[in-house]
Amino acid sequence: MVGLPTLLGMKSIALSALALAFLLPVAATVRAESASEIAAGFDKQKIAALEAYLEKTPDAPDAQVALSLLVDAHIATGETGPVADLISRRYALLDKGPGVNFAEIANEIVRPLVETAMASGERTGAKELLAKIREDFAAHPDSQRIGQFLDQIGGELTLPGVGDTMEIAFTDLEGKDFDLSKLGDKVVLVDFWATWCGPCVAEMPNVVKAYERYRDQGFEVVGISLDEDKAAVEKFISDRSMPWPQHVDGKGWENEFARQFGIRGIPATFLVGKGGKVVATNLRGPDLDAAIEEALAAP
Repeated sequence: MVGLPTLLGMKSIALSALALAFLLPVAATVRAESASEIAAGFDKQKIAALEAYLEKTPDAPDAQVALSLLVDAHIATGETGPVADLISRRYALLDKGPGVNFAEIANEIVRPLVETAMASGERTGAKELLAKIREDFAAHPDSQRIGQFLDQIGGELTLPGVGDTMEIAFTDLEGKDFDLSKLGDKVVLVDFWATWCGPCVAEMPNVVKAYERYRDQGFEVVGISLDEDKAAVEKFISDRSMPWPQHVDGKGWENEFARQFGIRGIPATFLVGKGGKVVATNLRGPDLDAAIEEALAAP
């Protein structure tokens, strides 16, 4: 198994070995207009050289190093599309036996995987690899701790983003059935909140005003309360005239939809446009009104 310190040393050696490849087409790079462009030019040369090396010697003893350098280079250039696959290939080469260095997996596999997926919005590959890591270590003595780490760092991957759909169906406080999928012709604000959340309470008047202003144009609101006290929610929504559907299961942060969508901070809002896809997130104040108007105007 290649440990982290050894890996870093091998990276330096591999970079020196690649230096000759960078000495070839430097003229075009030198004509770049900025230092960033020069650096990006060399990163692209590094990517080409490493890909050629792995294609020629797929079983190279330093394949892990080459893959790690490729990940770094792609992140540096902003071309992150291949990153999830490269990290998956590197993970496949790692020792997963009893003496596994999970710190290496956490720092060299999981963290860059999640960070890149969040930045690019391409989450499918990252979710699949995290699921595989969880499966691979299900019988490990520290499986519970490893699972908690994966839940914590990977939770952000489940946060709905623009273009995602949200499956939400429940029976509200008044005993009425609510199903977001049946409101495809509406614009819907999904609001995760709680009566004990100061910023939520401060923002609620804006949500109420938006509901009153746009409801006749096809705007709806659905609340997902992270309260444990159902009576407190009922009093709050009565006092503030919040007539929209509310989900309260009394589980706090363990609320079923909070867990489903990886909610780790509130208020958390998701504006679902006509057709059922998220069009904006984390809206407050004037930004909420502007996003609603744009979504309502969309065909």
